[in-house]
Amino acid sequence: MGKRFFEIDAARGAAIILMILYHAAFDLQYFGIYKLELGWIFWYFFPRLIASTFIVITGISLTLNYNKSKVDAKKRFVLRGLKIFCFGLLITAATYLFLPKGTIFFGILHFIGVSTIASIPFLRMREEALLPAAVVFLAGFYTGSLTTDSPWLLWLGLMPKDFYTFDYFPVFPWFGLVLTGIYLGNKFYPGGKRSFGIGEFSSGFLETLGRNSLLVYLLHQPAIILLLAFLR
Repeated sequence: MGKRFFEIDAARGAAIILMILYHAAFDLQYFGIYKLELGWIFWYFFPRLIASTFIVITGISLTLNYNKSKVDAKKRFVLRGLKIFCFGLLITAATYLFLPKGTIFFGILHFIGVSTIASIPFLRMREEALLPAAVVFLAGFYTGSLTTDSPWLLWLGLMPKDFYTFDYFPVFPWFGLVLTGIYLGNKFYPGGKRSFGIGEFSSGFLETLGRNSLLVYLLHQPAIILLLAFLR
């Protein structure tokens, strides 16, 4: 398995807590339980900051995984990417059945699944990863201004007119953050080893959350909705 770095797990755990807080506030508003006057910074900027944190950490973690063991790396990454993507399909099915107006067709899990596979050619890069990252960001600005009649291009960032979904992370521009994470991972953890002095600490709960982030992500929304239904 290799050594885990407490700061990576703790950062992911902190992002998990922020995500849960945001989704709890969203559910209160969406289900008409309580109207929150929190402004655009909370409703627009805050979730994107949380998602960006997750995605950059994903890129860093991919380099750590690759550098700890290059044996069958391509196969491992393809299988893991497919596994995460399949979890994304479960989210699609659940939202289609229970929340059809905001069905998640290409959310964060779909994106991370695809990105895990797409990252394979870039995993050894450091500064070189910043050029394709910039290209992906710029492409995202372009695709975000376009509309299409086909829903099959959603994963690239081309949306049908009046498209609405609860969660949407297309490859363009978000894969640029994965590439940024790959750069950071190889720069600050070359060969899978920390290159800076930070000491060893334990944040306990945050690290536990970070290590189980996929499970928490899958379960937290049903848990929040059930709790709100119970409290109403």
